[in-house]
Amino acid sequence: MSTLLFSPYELKNITLKNRLVMAPMCMYMADNKNGYVTDWHVTHYGSRAIGQVGLIIIEATAVTPQGRISEYDLGIWDNSHVDGLKRLVDHVHQLGGKIGIQLAHAGRKAMVDGPIVAPSALPFNENMKTPEEMSEEQIFETIEAFKKGAERAKQAGFDVIELHAAHGYLINEFLSPLTNKREDTFGGNEEKRYEMLNRVINDVKTVWDGPLFVRISANEYNEAGNSLDVFVDYAKNMKSQGVDLIDCSSGAVVPATMDVFPGYQVRYAETIRRQAEVPTGAVGLITTGNQAEEILRNERADLIFIARPFLRDPYLPRTFAKELDAAIEAPKAYDRGW
Repeated sequence: MSTLLFSPYELKNITLKNRLVMAPMCMYMADNKNGYVTDWHVTHYGSRAIGQVGLIIIEATAVTPQGRISEYDLGIWDNSHVDGLKRLVDHVHQLGGKIGIQLAHAGRKAMVDGPIVAPSALPFNENMKTPEEMSEEQIFETIEAFKKGAERAKQAGFDVIELHAAHGYLINEFLSPLTNKREDTFGGNEEKRYEMLNRVINDVKTVWDGPLFVRISANEYNEAGNSLDVFVDYAKNMKSQGVDLIDCSSGAVVPATMDVFPGYQVRYAETIRRQAEVPTGAVGLITTGNQAEEILRNERADLIFIARPFLRDPYLPRTFAKELDAAIEAPKAYDRGW
């Protein structure tokens, strides 16, 4: 059977072998709280490359020590991180895969020793720290940290960079009226709340000319939060700045109850794709090949991002290909059993 899911996808200066993306998932496996890649990461991501996924995006990787979600996150805040990341990239490339990195700062959701920072001094919930409100100097230092992270990602040889502007982490906190109560350059209205992401994108693009993704939380599940219409506007801005694809997730900006069902976030990718005329990635309880194929055939998204099913099945592309009766190339060493 001829499928869209297992057809190549041209993405700026690279070609993905298929439309399946392993979405970033926090692993909390960095050694000794130093942010360095370990053998575990090489094995984990290498096995998915053997499984023939089109693109692997590794976990949220912190651009500052203070911006880690946990003390066991990968880091890219220092030049000493590059060698380990390059080892990981080279391994995936040797296995015929493409690999991206998600650059992140956890903001008020950081769970590390010492002070944490956010646009405004509002804790996520009663069990988490109250962050310090960032000074403009701290904001500019953080924008520079994203730029330096992109430089190191380029040195390590990554194919794609994704900026993490979702799930209630720092950039998302600047975007949302629920978490950004500033009245300066970086807050006060929709346009000013976008300014942090605007500057991060522009600065990253001065050092990075490869494919650039942005992950967003397109539904904040709160009436006082950003609407999908706002994210359509933000998506138009991102497109004009040269962002190549918007990865459409939702939630986690503030505590909220979510109605979760198969494909529950696909409508965000579809709306943004059609109204902002920008490529999108769909994510969220996409668990079968037929479901993924339908999303692509109906032009609801351009790539299919899948997370937890890849934890259960490193060879998920083969599983989906069998379901769709599609041909998929086997790694040479596995040919006799594929």
